[in-house]
Amino acid sequence: MAATLYPMPKRKPLYAVTRDLVAVAAGRKPADLLIRNGRWVNVHSGEILDETCIAILGSRIAYCGPDRPDLVGPETQVLDAEGNYLVPGLLDAHVHVESSMLVVREFAASALRHGTTGAFIDPHEIANVLGLDGVRLMLDESKHTLMQLFIQIPSCVPAAPGLETTGASIGPSDVAEAIVWDGVIGLGEVMNYPGVAAGDDALHAEIAEALKHRRTVGGHYASPDLGVPFHAYVAGGPSDCHEGTRAEDVIARVRQGMAAILRQGSAEHNVATQVRALLDAGLDTRRVLLCTDDRHPDTLLRKGHIDDVVRLAMAEGIEPLAAIRMATLNVAEHFGVEKDVGSIGPGRFADVLVVSDLNTLSIDHVIAAGETVVELGVSKAERQPFAYPAMARNSVCIPRTLTADEFCIPGPSNHSEARCRVIEIVETQVLTRMTWQTLPVRDGRIERPNDSDINYLAVIERHTGSARMGKGLVRGYGITQPYGLASTVAHDSHNLLVMGTERTSMAEAANRVVRMAGGLCLVSGSGETVEIPLPIAGLMSEASIEDLVVEMDALQTGLRALGCRVDDALMSFLFLALPVIPELRLTDLGLVDVRTFEIVPLLEDDDNPANEER
Repeated sequence: MAATLYPMPKRKPLYAVTRDLVAVAAGRKPADLLIRNGRWVNVHSGEILDETCIAILGSRIAYCGPDRPDLVGPETQVLDAEGNYLVPGLLDAHVHVESSMLVVREFAASALRHGTTGAFIDPHEIANVLGLDGVRLMLDESKHTLMQLFIQIPSCVPAAPGLETTGASIGPSDVAEAIVWDGVIGLGEVMNYPGVAAGDDALHAEIAEALKHRRTVGGHYASPDLGVPFHAYVAGGPSDCHEGTRAEDVIARVRQGMAAILRQGSAEHNVATQVRALLDAGLDTRRVLLCTDDRHPDTLLRKGHIDDVVRLAMAEGIEPLAAIRMATLNVAEHFGVEKDVGSIGPGRFADVLVVSDLNTLSIDHVIAAGETVVELGVSKAERQPFAYPAMARNSVCIPRTLTADEFCIPGPSNHSEARCRVIEIVETQVLTRMTWQTLPVRDGRIERPNDSDINYLAVIERHTGSARMGKGLVRGYGITQPYGLASTVAHDSHNLLVMGTERTSMAEAANRVVRMAGGLCLVSGSGETVEIPLPIAGLMSEASIEDLVVEMDALQTGLRALGCRVDDALMSFLFLALPVIPELRLTDLGLVDVRTFEIVPLLEDDDNPANEER
């Protein structure tokens, strides 16, 4: 693996600059940047301090307090905050950059506009395609942005061993190698919660590597069972969880000493219910963090990033300073980096937001590592180039042209109908339900009724060249017109996911995605197509967020024109192959009942030969 590297940004470790910071604070050396006349939002003391001055040297803060003439020299830049609030740069406690479909530099440029100056990222999407090489690429590129990105080494690659095929795997020896890399903060979300509770050797070996190096262990307890399995999971080492959806979830996590990370992504809207539960129970919010987890580019561009989540928490009744703390100091303290980020104070990185209205979090200026990246709402940051190697651009290995017949689902030849398992989506969640539906059988094939919103579903293995296909059915999108939709973004194994009502369109969409070396394609029955190339690992585009959103809008418009009634159908669709979130999923190996972690037949008749086809 080889990537082209460029000069590092100016964030420097504290040990390298303490003498210079002292010289500024003592008045012996002028500041590089002085912010005057601000209202300091102090997340440590819970105060708002008027008429505050912040003196910045290089990438770090040297002084916070009353204005002083000895802080200014001939070369000092001065920013008059004009009585506005000075807020710490916001932190996203858990995010998958790949879900933005943007490479790191474009994601950072977009998130910085919304005041996110730091994020804790789990690159398990690219790791499922490229393994540790993919993680290293994300880490390398992250060091060439003004945003502070902390990397968590993926713990579950694959997410469900034996139930799906991935392009790589990460085990205890890999975690041992990577956990000490510069820029790595901990172990990524441990999704195999039954494995933790059961004492799985390999999983606990990965957790042990993180713990012995005093790194955090990210949690992912997606089960509604808060009994013995939950307590066993917490005892296994995960120190946080972002999978809570109910009032009882946030309460249980906080009481057990976990950090409850409240998530507001594109498809997962979990903040409101859990915030109300916190307030109703009168719980302390210091162990509560905020995250986006998975945000598509259109959500990121139009609604914002973690600033949007902070505003939502405030709208649900959290006081502004407490809500800001949930996206700053709480996050930094949880991950053990409060000496660098999470507050405005001497020695910390100079990540400062100038905010005109605290109640609406209206951000006028964004300063990251001492540089102004947003001024009066206008982006000033320049993107540094980064070259991805060929192995990241050639990740789709399907050696043949797919045909419509391959998407047929065999049924019992001696019956006119069959009872089938069907995945039912849950709107605004990534959860699904397992339902049953009796469908007609014609010429030995399962056929969806023309007026039904049941759609065909397929997952095609794209990593090893086998092109093995798992087949299923899904309902809930409201689409009855002819179409095919294909994507190499398919959490978490990222095989080729195809959905549709008409098999010819499904095959065409799938083949177009293969020819693009990854991406998304929508083909309507009338022949209209929308393509979104994602050439980096089949997951990410190097386009700007504005250009990518134009393509996303066209695809979403196409889905709505077909009759789709789900608000963010695309995000929901892309999770249909994730066999760690209940209840029913589809992988290249078949249907997975996530409640039992077993592959189950599509048809009720277990003896039907069709059930043996993968």
